[in-house]
Amino acid sequence: MDVVVTRCSNNYGPYQFPEKVIPLFVTNLLDGATVPLYGDGGNIRDWLHVHDHCRGIALVQQKGRAGEVYNIGGGTELTNKELTGRLLDACDTGWDRVVPVTDRKGHDRRYSLDITKIHQELGYTPSITLDQGLADTVTWYRDNRTWWEPLKTTPTA
Repeated sequence: MDVVVTRCSNNYGPYQFPEKVIPLFVTNLLDGATVPLYGDGGNIRDWLHVHDHCRGIALVQQKGRAGEVYNIGGGTELTNKELTGRLLDACDTGWDRVVPVTDRKGHDRRYSLDITKIHQELGYTPSITLDQGLADTVTWYRDNRTWWEPLKTTPTA
């Protein structure tokens, strides 16, 4: 079978369910609420804008070699504390809105991907910088309250 596998780092962007960290922080900050920072904030994640993820999948579909695995990442690793700072800046608010909380048990310290293979073999490079992607994401959530507000007020099972 002609199968190609992709793996990705943490995605963010428009239409992401508000329970995930970036939309949760953005929507809380837009509403004047606080945001939780787990543990010491030192957990590290690589961030990938959803549009770059889709571009990477399309590239692998078109040019990837059967039987291969390609990692699609954003190339920007940040601690949760650094991400929180960038989101506070993007929402024009301060650290007084951050509430430290106990870290979750078993919370992985770092998620990371090596994107060398997809870059060298297929020419993939993320096109959306994290700062631009976060600014665009904040704008999207600010302009699309009718999409996310019902999701935050509806109890989940």
